[in-house]
Amino acid sequence: MESGPTVFVVDDDPGVSRAIIGLTRILLMRVESYDSAEAFLAAHDTRRSGCLVLDLKIPGMSGLELQTFLNKQHTTLPVIMISGHATVSTTVQAMRNGAVMLLEKPFEMHDLVHYIQQGIELDVARREFNTRQTSARMRIGRMTAKEHEVFERIAQGRSNKEMAAELGLSMRAIEDRRARVMRKLKVRTSAELGALARDAVTSPPMPEPFA
Repeated sequence: MESGPTVFVVDDDPGVSRAIIGLTRILLMRVESYDSAEAFLAAHDTRRSGCLVLDLKIPGMSGLELQTFLNKQHTTLPVIMISGHATVSTTVQAMRNGAVMLLEKPFEMHDLVHYIQQGIELDVARREFNTRQTSARMRIGRMTAKEHEVFERIAQGRSNKEMAAELGLSMRAIEDRRARVMRKLKVRTSAELGALARDAVTSPPMPEPFA
């Protein structure tokens, strides 16, 4: 599998595709072009990083339908939507679905470059987030129910004395459980444990609104 981010272009207009391909190659970016959503999906590998430049209205599955499908698959691939037929409602829907931006044809190529770079940075951030979250959930999942009671309270900033009172345990028992939790989660401080807890439940990064 090739390394490095790829700009995936899905547009049935050969002229637009050629222009974007030429631009991305000048910028020394990897690029692949497809004339339909179906062709893109047939070749799509979620392990590959980059961003998707997607025409809103293409034959077969529309750009919005492909965007919705990818969201349901929890893909990290950011979408830059392009269109010569955008309406207010489709623009709003694309942005609500998480598009980095919707550019109306004809658009300035320097604007597209800006949003492609933003999309690639967002993909990197999402992949790093997913790695941290998967690791956090696996580590937390190894705890026993009793250890989890202490874990939740440490994450909430409870003191040993408060935990002992809430759980009806001695200070020694709380100290022992706390030490086991810290060892099992491989953290050294309450701050690290709190960050681990946040990684387990927070949502992945999203584009800045109309950035």
